[in-house]
Amino acid sequence: MAAASALKLHIEGMDCGSCAAKIETAMRRLPGVAEVEVSVAASSMSITVDEDRTSREAIRAKVDSLGFKAIDPAAAGPAGGHDHAAAEGPWWSTAKGRIVLASGALLAGAWGVSWLEPQWAAWPYVVAAVLALVPVVRRAAAGALNGTPFSIETLMAVAAIGAIAIGEAPEAAVVVFLFAVGELLEGVAASRARSGVKALVDLMPRSARRIRGDDVETVPASDLAVRDIVLVRPGDRVPSDGTVVEGASEVNEAPITGESRAVFKEVGSSVYAGSVNGNGELRVSITKTAADNTIARIVHLVEEAQATKAPTARFIERFSRWYTPVAMAFALVVIVAPPLMAGGAWQTWIYRGLAVLLIACPCALVISTPAAVASALAGGARRGLLIKGGAALETLGRVRTVAFDKTGTLTEGRPRVVDVVALDGTVDETLSKAAAVERGSSHPLGLAILEEAQSRALTVPNAFGGTAVPGKGVTARLKSGFVTVGSPRQAVEKGLLSPEVASRVSELEVTGNTVVIVSEGARLLGFVALRDTLRPDAAVGLERLRELGLRTVMLTGDNARAAAAVAAELGVEHSAELLPAAKLEAISGYRKDGPIAMVGDGVNDAPALAAASVGVAMSSGTDVALETADAALLRDRVGGVAELVVLSRATLSNIWTNVTLALGLKGAFLVATLIGATPLWMAILADTGATVLVTANALRLARFDPAVPAR
Repeated sequence: MAAASALKLHIEGMDCGSCAAKIETAMRRLPGVAEVEVSVAASSMSITVDEDRTSREAIRAKVDSLGFKAIDPAAAGPAGGHDHAAAEGPWWSTAKGRIVLASGALLAGAWGVSWLEPQWAAWPYVVAAVLALVPVVRRAAAGALNGTPFSIETLMAVAAIGAIAIGEAPEAAVVVFLFAVGELLEGVAASRARSGVKALVDLMPRSARRIRGDDVETVPASDLAVRDIVLVRPGDRVPSDGTVVEGASEVNEAPITGESRAVFKEVGSSVYAGSVNGNGELRVSITKTAADNTIARIVHLVEEAQATKAPTARFIERFSRWYTPVAMAFALVVIVAPPLMAGGAWQTWIYRGLAVLLIACPCALVISTPAAVASALAGGARRGLLIKGGAALETLGRVRTVAFDKTGTLTEGRPRVVDVVALDGTVDETLSKAAAVERGSSHPLGLAILEEAQSRALTVPNAFGGTAVPGKGVTARLKSGFVTVGSPRQAVEKGLLSPEVASRVSELEVTGNTVVIVSEGARLLGFVALRDTLRPDAAVGLERLRELGLRTVMLTGDNARAAAAVAAELGVEHSAELLPAAKLEAISGYRKDGPIAMVGDGVNDAPALAAASVGVAMSSGTDVALETADAALLRDRVGGVAELVVLSRATLSNIWTNVTLALGLKGAFLVATLIGATPLWMAILADTGATVLVTANALRLARFDPAVPAR
């Protein structure tokens, strides 16, 4: 047997959760299918299948037989999926638009004939209803044959045919027409819901000005390769991620990070694809291809997130599987019980039972959660809040504690050397040996030591075989011996600190400095004091979290005195000198009191991010932020954490409003039907109308700004 292939197809004509469930059920019945995930928001289906048992053509044919259109992006070209998603014409040119026009014309024709020839009043409506029912019956039959007998089409077909049978052909024709209109409106609403991802896709420039020698040529952005040099003129969008190699300008990164102010860029600065160049000409060396740049990866992650069902959505889907057949059984009881038990008129109760069938469709209920989640995810991404799925989005709204790393999260992550003290030898020797050990380090403290040595033009000796002990220090071999750059705690354990030196270190730490000890073998060379600056919005961001009723704590591996100074300035609880295992233990302790979010820089904090209920990465390194944790803050602002929580709470509120709206409308129409106040044509509004209202309510999240405090 061949290995299973992972396919992703674009699906046209899919507007609600019931559509997705119908496709998923049919796919799972095909031989060789291991996994299938259908996303209404992304108009896509991901499927893992053994193509020796079921070919791509068979999969597409099966989807088409259900009344949808499956397109293979791989066969349509490199941008296939996005191009199809964007290529939506006016409503009258769509398949559902044509059905509305056809059924409307049949209804109008029936009305005209009945008006001209009153004695033929019923038959024109019968013909109109039957002809308009043909595509509905065809889709109902296809769904039933593929494992979905209780579909909206089944309910519609039974109700319309029943209405014709009891002599209500005019109402049957009107109901079929309104059903077609409702499906068209659902399609329009679903298209609006997808506009968030489409807006991100549209940020990607289609062309670029590539420099080759003295020539500048216009090429498709997709043709750019790493290390190509491109010209970005004022007003142009940056064609792909890169580094400025010539020029200086202010660049608007709002489309990608949500940052409202232009960011100054000069030689060596990184720029994102889709950002807009301001007032100067830039030459940019490309570092990422079009398929791998920041926007492409954000789009991919948002689409994946939208395809991942939230816990509430999964519950509602399970509920709806039982809801529809139970509702059909209830409709049957409505039809037969009153006539048999109370002598009611069969005609009256059949009519009311058919109305119950129309009310029973669960479309509005099933779409209530995914529509809200998809809208929130896309809207959040446009504001620099990247959330990887409905589960993370729901969890953020329920957290009780938010834990922060210090360096690179609450602080800028760019410490600088403020003092070097030599105890054996000169200051330059102490600093150069420390820099030798830290060469190649990615740790902020190590980078700061290297930068200081370079600024003093010191000769940094070669080091060999560096080994690091997390939370303690790093050791490397120099020509003169083994040199260690480590924490004061490690130096105390090795017996290197005299009371006098320990007192001097303590004085520096009390004022908020971080001190590292430089030793060679059993000889203390000296120490280096470094200071990091707080992020400008750290205090305000933490205060807003507390206003939201959340507990805020700082978990850091830094020394206790430096951590206490930072914590006092920010007014936050803290635990210091935590090794990775201790930080994990602290996270576990807080989880006993409720869900906890961990906020870190996405590199050193990976274990803690994974251990928390939801991990949030600052975008100190965009690649890392996009790949680690459950959410990422592209604007690198502490205040973004509160915005995530606010967005999540707004989404949860929106979901329950949608559920209440869907069930409330159905309940109201059900009562009205049982007392005889609801005609068939109005009963159809209990489903299609509710679906449109639910989707419209969910779309509000795309415009929701979590940075604006609630009034």
